[in-house]
Amino acid sequence: MKKLSRWMSLALAIVVVAPLIAGCGKTIGETIDDTTITTRVKTAILNDPAIGGLGIDVDTFRGVVTLSGGVKNQAERDQALALARRTSGVSDVKDSLQVAP
Repeated sequence: MKKLSRWMSLALAIVVVAPLIAGCGKTIGETIDDTTITTRVKTAILNDPAIGGLGIDVDTFRGVVTLSGGVKNQAERDQALALARRTSGVSDVKDSLQVAP
């Protein structure tokens, strides 16, 4: 097999990565930042003994965190939202949590 030149390798990488960036509307840096924020928020929720964090999903898009899933009561909901708001890098928090009846 022939060895690819550096320019060919770069061109191939651009062809592969460009649709991924264009498809989601975020740069690679934004994607990494959002992943880091999601991990921080989920870790904070899981480490809080007052919250049943396994039922909470965390999604981040450009620094805006959306919490969804189920919680046992209003206190859990409030605590999860507060933890997300205090997390570094979070610009806003959207609440889609459902309190179980």
